[in-house]
Amino acid sequence: MEETNRMINSSRRMYIRIGEYHLSFSTIDTEDTENPISYEPYVVKSNMSIAANLREALKGAGLKQMGIVKAVVLIDAPILLIPVEAFEEQNMDEMFRHSFPNRKQEQVLYNVLPDLNTVAVFSVNKDLKLVLDDNFADVKITVAMQPVWRHLHRRSFFGARNKLYGYFHEQELDIFSFHQNRFKFYNRFETHHERDALYFLLYVWKQLALNNEHDELHLLGSFFGYDTQADRDKQKWLTDELHRYLQNVYTINPSAEFNRAPVTKIKGMPFDLMALFTKGQ
Repeated sequence: MEETNRMINSSRRMYIRIGEYHLSFSTIDTEDTENPISYEPYVVKSNMSIAANLREALKGAGLKQMGIVKAVVLIDAPILLIPVEAFEEQNMDEMFRHSFPNRKQEQVLYNVLPDLNTVAVFSVNKDLKLVLDDNFADVKITVAMQPVWRHLHRRSFFGARNKLYGYFHEQELDIFSFHQNRFKFYNRFETHHERDALYFLLYVWKQLALNNEHDELHLLGSFFGYDTQADRDKQKWLTDELHRYLQNVYTINPSAEFNRAPVTKIKGMPFDLMALFTKGQ
């Protein structure tokens, strides 16, 4: 009986989201119709590397008892986007390290985004990759932004107005826009303060020559990392200030966006994981 259970569970996947200072684990139980997704953030120890944190976390995850041998790993890290027609695998290391020189000791990987005619190039800490390979027989690594891009790219076709998106996560702000089946703009900014976010959003808006009265700005994600009253006050200040300059500013609510899917009720889950579990990669 034990061996049978192990064979059944071996088809399950663990979804691991890894950021610079954040780590979480998710699994899907198709037999639990009310709460099919389990989500567990891990408290990262600041005096240890993220690889060491992952190794310690996996020791307590009971993988052998659960029989999970497959992992989907979402990396939240700097990304270099290259048009498909300009991408050459043999040159991607050099291009990436030129763009992000502080990541020279990391392994460079890539994801092809066919819907957007783009290749996302990113890097993974070599020790981190070793921990993953030591614990899982099958590891798929992707950028955490991929499900967000795919979902909002489809969304951008509704209506005739140009749309700019700002995704807040872990004191980072990803700003992006699409034109037909391509990125029109993408960049990531550190936002430790709401005034930083205001500056970056308006700067990109102006850079793209968007219309203040006609075009749209859509904000999503956890604005400053914590669901506290102070965080909500910062969010309100930011949206109020944006409305001083732009007519159409909207905040995307995950529950409404994903038709009240159970995953939207999980406290603390990032929007990218919600998009992954509701819309796929």
